[in-house]
Amino acid sequence: MNIVENRRRRRRNGNVKARFWSACSVALVVLVAALFEAFQSNAGLVGTRDAGSSAGGGVVGAAPSGDDAVEALNTLPVKGRTPKTGYRRENFGHAWADVDRNGCDTRNDILRRDLKDVIFKQGTGDCKVVSGTLDDPYTGTSIYFKKSKKTSDKVQIDHVVALSNAWQTGAQKLNEEQRTQFANDPYNLLAVDGPSNQLKGDADAATWLPENKSYRCSYVSRQIGVKHKYGLWVAPGEKVAMQQVLASCPTQTIPVDDGPFAGRR
Repeated sequence: MNIVENRRRRRRNGNVKARFWSACSVALVVLVAALFEAFQSNAGLVGTRDAGSSAGGGVVGAAPSGDDAVEALNTLPVKGRTPKTGYRRENFGHAWADVDRNGCDTRNDILRRDLKDVIFKQGTGDCKVVSGTLDDPYTGTSIYFKKSKKTSDKVQIDHVVALSNAWQTGAQKLNEEQRTQFANDPYNLLAVDGPSNQLKGDADAATWLPENKSYRCSYVSRQIGVKHKYGLWVAPGEKVAMQQVLASCPTQTIPVDDGPFAGRR
């Protein structure tokens, strides 16, 4: 009986040890998996913080300056416009804000850049433009600008990619600072013929192009550059219209983004 009992006791002890080491193995696997998941989570949080601080600088990316326009267009996402729900001009900050802090509002900065024979209001430090001549890219005509209630609208500042269009093609995901930058970015602004700007409204390339056909390639390539810079997409019909324009100028490149008010267009 003693011999049999000893054998039974040894078998029970062996089973207990086996179950113990099996449980330890399972616990170790669970612990390693938990540590790995925690590491991945922390890495993701660090990445998120880094991306957020970078994006907070005002622009999402950089325009593909000098790149082939057709190739740049083909790398833009293609999606339908989202609803215009929630769009307000105020979503893009105060109109013509002095975002570069040079003492002049954006409208006067663009007039100074795009007009020739410019005359400034005395005492404004070459800031407020009172007159000048515009070689209008949209009509191909020369327009005399004089600041007054009756004549100022002859020359207007156009958002090449309209604010409403931007809102419906990705700008909703931009933060307030980035949208203000978008609305005041010289790369997306041109002094143009007032009536042409009114006619364009918030249209994209599928529904409006400049009357001046010789400027259309430059126009759509700038739109492509702007959409790249701010991480926006193009609608299907918009892309087709751009492709049709660029077919007439296969060597067209994306305009250079010179930064705030550097040089003329």
